[in-house]
Amino acid sequence: MILNMKKWLLVLGMITCMLGLTACGQEEEVKPLMTQEEADTLGRQVVETINQYVILQARDQVTDQVTLNALDSWEAAAEDMGDYVEIIGVESELGEKDGVIDIRVKGSVREAIVEIVIERNAITTISTNVEYTFGEKMEKAALNTLLGMGTVFCVLILISLIIGCFGFIPKIQAKFTKAPAKPEVKAAPVAAPAVNAAVQEEDLTDDLELVAVIAAAIAASEGASSTDGFVVRSIRRAGNKWQRA
Repeated sequence: MILNMKKWLLVLGMITCMLGLTACGQEEEVKPLMTQEEADTLGRQVVETINQYVILQARDQVTDQVTLNALDSWEAAAEDMGDYVEIIGVESELGEKDGVIDIRVKGSVREAIVEIVIERNAITTISTNVEYTFGEKMEKAALNTLLGMGTVFCVLILISLIIGCFGFIPKIQAKFTKAPAKPEVKAAPVAAPAVNAAVQEEDLTDDLELVAVIAAAIAASEGASSTDGFVVRSIRRAGNKWQRA
């Protein structure tokens, strides 16, 4: 009897432990910060409010920075989206404190998605993104590629021109920088030809004859015929080398 009681108590204890473990293993249900209906209502109100601010041009009445950024994004997207027509649908992903609400908006030209980001139970970002077709995306990508390649080629051409101008820089510097004038070297006097020497010798001979004649005349006038006086001799003029030839 006692043994049977112990067995039943042991089985009851095991069942109790199993039930306790099962209760601990269950995941705690996360309660979102709002329901899907509340998110839908909030998204529509935000879009309508932004559109009214833009239509009434009541930007000066806005003091919240998040709303100001939302107006800037809406006005930038309006260039491609066109005029606001209606709200097509609302999608949301909500957590306990964070969430994202996407509102698809129809414009007169294209559709757009207004994204509302919620962090710690507060709206932090409101942005408007235009939805482009696949063809428009490819066209924009091709245009960006062409612009990028064109910019690269222009830069390469500019660099080539700059490198090509390096050859002209020394010439330009030489024009603006004048070299100091070199001192003139005087040419050495050239020796006179032999003919001039002969002429000079002839001139000296004539002078000697003249001196001899004058001396003889003086001696004759004084009557000095002694050996102390001047002796007059006949002087014979020798011919020049060029005359002999």
